[in-house]
Amino acid sequence: MSEHSESSLTTYVVIWLTLLAGTALTVFAARIDLGPFNAAVALTIATVKAILVALFFMHIRGASEKLLKLVVISTVFFLFILLALSMADYGTRLWS
Repeated sequence: MSEHSESSLTTYVVIWLTLLAGTALTVFAARIDLGPFNAAVALTIATVKAILVALFFMHIRGASEKLLKLVVISTVFFLFILLALSMADYGTRLWS
């Protein structure tokens, strides 16, 4: 079994409170009319929350395995490619 870096209870509580604040921020942002930027704001908040969960609760932050870091980096890279191609398609549609 691999060794994980020990995180203190304080770290978990701070991350939990941050996730709660992110959820409250998502609810607050949903009530504001930002026009076409509603989805972008919601996705940005969700991405930050997902990164926090992956780094701390899935122990990616303290991982020393190079293969794990390579998998995470390549996953994020392909996610950015997928988002860029989706936004390129969305931006070139004719809305008549």
